[in-house]
Amino acid sequence: MSARQPPEWAEHDWVWIGFPSHGELWENDLGPAREEVIAFARAVHADGAGEEVRLVAADPASARVAKEMAPFASVVQEPFGDIWLRDTGPIILKERGLPRAASFRFNGWGGKYDLEGDGTIGLRLAHTADLEAARRDWILEGGAIDVDGTGLVATTEQCLLNPNRNLGFSREQVEARLRADLGADRILWLGEGLLNDHTDGHVDNLARFVAEGRLALPAPTGDDDPNAEVYEDARRRAEAFGLEVVPLPSAGRVLRDGEVIPASYMNFYIGNAAVVVPIYGAPNDDAAVEAIGALFPGRKAVGLRADHVLTGGGSFHCISQQVPK
Repeated sequence: MSARQPPEWAEHDWVWIGFPSHGELWENDLGPAREEVIAFARAVHADGAGEEVRLVAADPASARVAKEMAPFASVVQEPFGDIWLRDTGPIILKERGLPRAASFRFNGWGGKYDLEGDGTIGLRLAHTADLEAARRDWILEGGAIDVDGTGLVATTEQCLLNPNRNLGFSREQVEARLRADLGADRILWLGEGLLNDHTDGHVDNLARFVAEGRLALPAPTGDDDPNAEVYEDARRRAEAFGLEVVPLPSAGRVLRDGEVIPASYMNFYIGNAAVVVPIYGAPNDDAAVEAIGALFPGRKAVGLRADHVLTGGGSFHCISQQVPK
């Protein structure tokens, strides 16, 4: 069997987590975002009962702060543009029981944010861990896909068929690359992602596998849920594909400065000991944490505020990349 990405619920050796390092990007949110990131890292580490946490800081000063704030974690100092390691870090596959790192091209989510270091952080992180790494010659962000470990990959047309990623690639060519580079043998194509998501519809904000053949999807909250049609279209496609769909609460209409933001409980992280769910002060926060926790018996469900991390464009899943045991 070719190399294949394990599901996130498989046991991890460690997790890389991006630590906010650039004041010019985060401005007044730098300190609060760091606090949210450390709270996430602490929940994943779970006093040693979870997994090793490797915080990735971009410069010596940030590395010192990270170590002071999280003495339980190790700190890796490597230059990067921003903390979204799900997309810029390596995707870790397993082949005959051994981990293999795949590093893909990155173009700042379709040319939106060209930041120095983001294009090479994947290979460099793999090398810091002595992981065998291969460079793939097409653009793919880790948040654009989700897997159940059986060869099934979920993605969205809005992202992987977007001409701002791999111009000229057909659906068939993208599928061939997913088969060759991720060991995929079945691909679920969902349609659009969340409104105002600058990633052009990353699936890890929309739909997540929670077991083999089981896909969790939000159900609309209220008549003003800005993503109601997106959720319904995704449900129809997943059920037509033959999957069991598990409905979860939606964060609904969440505004910041009068604008709808892509707040999503689906950006949770499945750790060895805990499932960490981003919350936003929305009415469904508690219900979402409870519902997601019920899908992972044996793990503690932890809801943590992610408001300041979200100002940078993502949440806990977006800033992490796990390495399977």
